[in-house]
Amino acid sequence: MRAIAVREWGGLERMELLDLEPPPVAPDGVLVRVRAAGLNPVDHKVREGGLAGAFPFHFPVILGWDAAGEVEQVGPAVTWFKPGDAVYGYCRRHDLQFGTYAEYTSVPEGYLAHMPRELSFEEAGAMPLAVLTAHQALERVGLRGGETLYVPGGAGGVGHFAVQLAVERGARVIAGASPANHDFLRELGAEPVDYADDDLVARVRELAAGEGADAAFDLFGGDGREHAFAALRRGGRLVSIASPAPEPREGFEVHYVFVRPSGYDLGEHITPLVQERRLRAHVLQAYALERAAEAHERLEQGHVRGKLVLTV
Repeated sequence: MRAIAVREWGGLERMELLDLEPPPVAPDGVLVRVRAAGLNPVDHKVREGGLAGAFPFHFPVILGWDAAGEVEQVGPAVTWFKPGDAVYGYCRRHDLQFGTYAEYTSVPEGYLAHMPRELSFEEAGAMPLAVLTAHQALERVGLRGGETLYVPGGAGGVGHFAVQLAVERGARVIAGASPANHDFLRELGAEPVDYADDDLVARVRELAAGEGADAAFDLFGGDGREHAFAALRRGGRLVSIASPAPEPREGFEVHYVFVRPSGYDLGEHITPLVQERRLRAHVLQAYALERAAEAHERLEQGHVRGKLVLTV
């Protein structure tokens, strides 16, 4: 099979289009013929070796953790899927070797969900990691209807899903972005603020009735995390996906999420919203598999509205 892999950690020049054997299929596993693979910031961290201390790895390492495609083969214990089914899933395995920038990938059946007919393969491939991150973070922080949520990067991959899911919960969303993305955020249901504004925190607190937001979603860490804390009311809750994980802070409730693969969450919480046209994936650009290095270069530049995708 064709795959984009690295034989050693490093920059864009380490990415190669190789001809490799398809991954093995476990008794409870599903072999997916990949039609589209979403790109995520973690992909270039993997490429650079940034997760080599957290996961066992075996070169060559095929990059990618998101996939949408068709079931090619199932293990004898699989009961939820059959060959030919269209599926999508967050395909992070417990080691680094068989990713999704390839013609085939294999994962436990519990990682996958049936793909909504309302989605193209590109849209479905763009969703799993980012939308599950947003869903699991909002679950962890316990966001409820009537509350105010501050999302610092509302136009990005995770951010634009977090905005939509929070609105679906009945929350009011204040989201940061550059002015060029403010109309996009309004379309998603958020009240935009300029994240480069020197008075950003004051503006968020003003929009949140002067008391601060009930909850904040820290996507970036660093100064962005400090701004998120400052935008919260006393006793407010912060959930973070940024490394390093946040330390406890007096006067606030603090949580950390490292997204987990879950076909259940996709099938039960995400697919119905897609089918009802209440949740959408914004795909900024799709690249052919052999243009993966070009896609990574664009990803690393940041400020991507929505998601980038590889087509296989």
